[in-house]
Amino acid sequence: MADLRSNLGGITSPNPFWLASAPPTDKEYNVRRALEAGWGGVVWKTLGEDPPVVNVSSRYGGLAYQGKRLSGLNNIELISDRPLATNIAEIKRIKRDFPDRAIVVSLMVPCEEASWAAILPIVEETGADGIELNFGCPHGMSERNMGAAVGQVPEYVEMVTRWCKQHTRMPVIVKLTPNVTSILSPARAALRGGADAVSLINTIQSVIGVDLDAMAPMPVVGGQGTHGGYCGPAVKPIALRMVGEIAREPEFRGLPISGIGGISTWRDAAEFLAMGSSALQVCTAAMHYGFRIIDDLTTGLSNWMDEKGYASISDVTGRAVPNFVHWNALDLNFKTLASIDQDRCIQCGLCYVACEDTSHQAIGRSKVDGMRRYEVIDAECVGCNLCALACPVDDCITMVPQPQTAEKLTWPEHPNNPHRILAERAG
Repeated sequence: MADLRSNLGGITSPNPFWLASAPPTDKEYNVRRALEAGWGGVVWKTLGEDPPVVNVSSRYGGLAYQGKRLSGLNNIELISDRPLATNIAEIKRIKRDFPDRAIVVSLMVPCEEASWAAILPIVEETGADGIELNFGCPHGMSERNMGAAVGQVPEYVEMVTRWCKQHTRMPVIVKLTPNVTSILSPARAALRGGADAVSLINTIQSVIGVDLDAMAPMPVVGGQGTHGGYCGPAVKPIALRMVGEIAREPEFRGLPISGIGGISTWRDAAEFLAMGSSALQVCTAAMHYGFRIIDDLTTGLSNWMDEKGYASISDVTGRAVPNFVHWNALDLNFKTLASIDQDRCIQCGLCYVACEDTSHQAIGRSKVDGMRRYEVIDAECVGCNLCALACPVDDCITMVPQPQTAEKLTWPEHPNNPHRILAERAG
């Protein structure tokens, strides 16, 4: 059996699946049920100073796509609206009763050293395993000069991280906002500040939709709406890219990453691990399907690791990173062509329409024995994958790599590269 134990900057857990800082981790009742179900850890919903914040009603908006609910989730909820003392007492009881689980506390207070110095000893006294600095909340708190207002300024990220390292013994995880031009700048700032790990991504600024009766962004609060934070399966591609960008930079080698963003299945989890994560955080999937999804997550990941011969989480972490390269490192001589399995084809014609109208006119249509037939025109096919992606039948259209007829050629080496042409002329 694969060993699912994880270690994120010195914070250990029996499996890499933690509940992210969000409504599922807002109180002892929820957290206790989650840990009893088998989650490896939790990041307690973000705590702040007293008096607590005041939230609005309603708070969530959902994106449905082709019948699937919550493909994306938007929220305008703020940090915990429960008294600090109440949360602290509950965290202490949870850590006492679940000593083997990762209990991390998310924090957000004003960008003043005194505020951080005051709250850190209170959290430390609970026995929590670490803290996560919420530098990502894109709504509400950013209007108060916290959350993303801090995370978008590398100097602030470094400064607050350094304060926390000075005022606590606990490992410090810096949660990064995706609402930046480059994720590398705040990540570098966290590293300079002494962060023990980073977690990403936090939610993305969004308007989930517009209520065309109320003529207001959703969710509607008293006839008005605002932008919120976007998460769920729809953000997974963005999160994978940002995790991978950090993991492939040599300067971050050794900096643990907690991957967040649309993890719903064991396959999602494996992809985040392969792109550099050491631990994982889940929110929307748990809010959609409940805590028992942990069984499918752990069993599926363990079975896949056994099948592939990976003995531990560390064996998977970063496996795909060496192959995550910049575009100009790709092989321009590599060719692949589409191939249609006629036995699987249902003659719907979607591949033809997609290619004929919007791509390279590389699929021909004809009639054979009165039946429509679609075939790839190899001479026109550029291997773009569109037909395979549009086809509703799994494995009906596959992309077949062609025999390599020339050595690998990248853009810097290509004769059409203007920089190469200028260099040759100068030489």
